Amino acid sequence: MREVFTAVRISGSGNVVFPDKLIVCDDYIIHRKAKLIGYKETKIMYSAIGSVSLDKHILFADITIETNGGQKIVAHGFSHSDAKKIVNFLND
Repeated sequence: MREVFTAVRISGSGNVVFPDKLIVCDDYIIHRKAKLIGYKETKIMYSAIGSVSLDKHILFADITIETNGGQKIVAHGFSHSDAKKIVNFLND
């Protein structure tokens, strides 16, 4: 399984030009943030995830993933339905 979730461009937080992407795979999740040249990609195995939190705003939601080792990723600007799906994937 591999499912790609892309943040909404109008959500702000730098997403207008380079929206955040979360790629959900069978054993891990990838957070991809594009830059002017290239992108930054972080891969986290599900076994290393310590906590997942969802911060809902009026129109959009942010997802925070923290690992057991203290690494923290915040993905901004997802639709409420996509954010709920992502959190459900990670909590199962």
